[in-house]
Amino acid sequence: MLEQYCKSLAKYTRLPTREVKVGNVTIGNGNPIRIQTMTTTDTMDTMATAEQSIRCIEAGAELVRITAPSKTEAENLLVIKNELRTRGYDTPLVADIHFTPNAAEIAARIVEKVRVNPGNYVDKKKFDLIEYTDEEYAAEVLRIKERFTPLVLICKEHGTAMRIGTNHGSLSDRIMSRYGDTAIGMVESAMEFLRIARGEDYHQIVLSMKSSNPQVMVQAYRLLVRQMQDEFGECYPLHLGVTEAGDGPDGRIKSAIGIGTLLEDGIGDTIRVSLTEDPELELPVCRDIVARYPPENTTDITIDTKTLPYSPFEYRRRTSTVVGNIGGTHVPVVIADYGEQYHINAASLLPIGYKYDAATDKWTISDGAADYIYTGDILPDFALPGTLQVICDYKTWLSAPDKSVCAPYLTAAAYLQKEIPAASLRFVSLYLTGGGQSFEPLFEKLRNDHAVVLILSADADNAMKPLRNFITLLMQQGIQCPVILSVAADGDTPDKQLIKCATDCGGLLLDGMGDGTMLLSGNLTENENAADRAQFLNSTAFSILQATRTRISKTEYISCPSCGRTLFDLQETTAKIRAATHHLKGVKIAIMGCIVNGPGEMADADFGYVGSGPGKITLYKGKEVVKRNVPSETAVGELINLLKENDAWVEMETV
Repeated sequence: MLEQYCKSLAKYTRLPTREVKVGNVTIGNGNPIRIQTMTTTDTMDTMATAEQSIRCIEAGAELVRITAPSKTEAENLLVIKNELRTRGYDTPLVADIHFTPNAAEIAARIVEKVRVNPGNYVDKKKFDLIEYTDEEYAAEVLRIKERFTPLVLICKEHGTAMRIGTNHGSLSDRIMSRYGDTAIGMVESAMEFLRIARGEDYHQIVLSMKSSNPQVMVQAYRLLVRQMQDEFGECYPLHLGVTEAGDGPDGRIKSAIGIGTLLEDGIGDTIRVSLTEDPELELPVCRDIVARYPPENTTDITIDTKTLPYSPFEYRRRTSTVVGNIGGTHVPVVIADYGEQYHINAASLLPIGYKYDAATDKWTISDGAADYIYTGDILPDFALPGTLQVICDYKTWLSAPDKSVCAPYLTAAAYLQKEIPAASLRFVSLYLTGGGQSFEPLFEKLRNDHAVVLILSADADNAMKPLRNFITLLMQQGIQCPVILSVAADGDTPDKQLIKCATDCGGLLLDGMGDGTMLLSGNLTENENAADRAQFLNSTAFSILQATRTRISKTEYISCPSCGRTLFDLQETTAKIRAATHHLKGVKIAIMGCIVNGPGEMADADFGYVGSGPGKITLYKGKEVVKRNVPSETAVGELINLLKENDAWVEMETV
C-alpha cells in the first residue's frame, strides 16, 4: 500500500523525519530541503579546494563535500576548513570516504559530517558470489560492527553527523550474494549500519540510496522508508540524488526524474544533483528542483489507498488496450504539439526528426522522430512520411477528404456529446481542475470505447500528483484506455522547463503509468523561435523516456560528476566519447574518474572507461576488465575498437 511509506497523495505532505544537526545546518524534521554539492579538486591542493568551495557556497551550497581517499587527505581537511573559516565561511564540510575507515575516523574529528558507503567501508567488492550460511553471514555482520563502531563513537563524541550512503553499483559481494543486485539489497546494506549506530544510541544520521537508474533509485528510497517505519517506527532524514547522471539536458532530466518523483511523495530532506560539470553549476539545478515544494495547489481527486492497484516498490506497466501503435506492450509514443503553427510544410518537420530531400523525394527519419503531430485546425497539404500520423481538431477531421490519414482530437465534454465511427482512432483531452470534477459519465463511455486514447493534463504547477491520482482511479475502475501524459513546459529558463516536464511525466512513467507524452509549448525563452521550441520539446520527450528506461532511442552515458579522486579531465573526455559514440542507439557507456566510481558504480553499463592511474585508463566490457593501463591519449580510440570487437559499433551516417 502506498500509505505504508507516503501520505502525500492528493495533498502534499513532507515525510516526518528526525532532525540532524550538521554544524550550523539542520536537516529533516520539516526544515527546508537543503542543497549541496561536492568539490572536484585535489584535496591536497588546499587553496584550489577552498576557492572552489567558496564558489559553491556563493552559488547556494548549504553543505560542501570533499573527498578523503586516504589518511593524508583526511588530515588536510583541517587545513581547508581553517582556510574557509579564516575567510568568513562557516558552511559545514562533509568528508567523502570509501574503503578507508582510518581516514573516516580522522575526518570525523575535523569536519561536521562524514559520508561512508556500506558497500566498501568494511565489506569487499570483487564480484565474487559466495554462498554464506546463516552463521557465516552473522559473523560477517559482527565483523562490520567491530570495525564500524569506533567511527560511530567518534562521531557521537564530537557531535559529527554521518551519511550512510548506499550506492546501487557498489553493493558488497556479501549483500549481492544474498539479495542480488536489487533495491532490497541496497536497503539492507544501509540498515545493517543504521542498526549498529542505533545500538550505540547515535542518531545524527542521514541516509541515501543512489543509483544511475532512476527507477531503481526511487524504489530503493520507498523501500527504505517503509523498512525504517516498520522496524523503528520513525525515519531518518534522506539525502536524494541520482548518481552518475551525466551532463547537459540529459543529466538534468535524469536527476529531476529521480529526485522530483520522491519530493512529490514528500520524501527527501537534502539533495545533490550529480552533473559532469563544474560543481557550482549543480546548485542552480538543485534550487530549481527544490523551489517546486511545497506545491501551490493540487487537484482534489479521491482514491482508495488501501486498494492501491499498483506497487510503488517495483515496475509494472499499467495494462492498457492496444489502439493502433499506442498502449499494450508498445513503447510510449511522442506527440509533437504544432497546434499554434499557422502553416506546416516539409521543413517544419525537421525539428521533430524528419528531414526531407526534395531531389530524391525521400525522408530521413531519426531514432528520435515523433510518432504523431497535433496540427490543430490545419491539415497538412503534402505527403507526410509514413511513420508520422496526424491528429487534428474534430471539426477539421470531419472535413478531411481521407480520414484514414488523420485522427480527431476532442475535449472530454465534446467527446461525451459526439458519436464517432467505432473503427476510428480518436484522442480525447481531459484537463483536470481543482473544482471537484465528476468523472462518472466519462468513465462509462471510456469503459466501452476501445478506439480511444486519453490525453491527460492538469491545472497545477506540479501536475504529477493529480495525474497519478486520476490514472490510479482509472485502474481502480477497470478502465484500460491508453493514456498520454500532457505537460506544459512552463518556466522562464530551459532548466526549469526540463525539470517540470521530467518530474511531472517521469515520475508517472517510473510507476508504469503512461503510454506516451505530449509536451506543450509554454513560453518561448529568449532568442528561441518555433523551430527551436519544437526541437527542444521533442528532444526532452525522448530524453524522459530514455531516463525512465521506457523507450531507448539513443546512446546512454553513465558519467560520474568528478571529484578529487578523478584521474583525468572528465568533462573533456566525456565530450570526446559522446562525439564519437552518440549514434550508437541503446548502448550504455560508463565514464568513471577513478576506481571508486569504477566497475561497481557503472551498474548496468555495457562498456566502461575508468581512470586507473594518472594518465592511465582501464576499459571494461560489462564488469570485466578488457584492457588495463591504456594511455589516456589513445584510450578513446581503444574504446571504439572495443565496441567494434563486440559488434556494438555502427558507422555514423553522414547527412
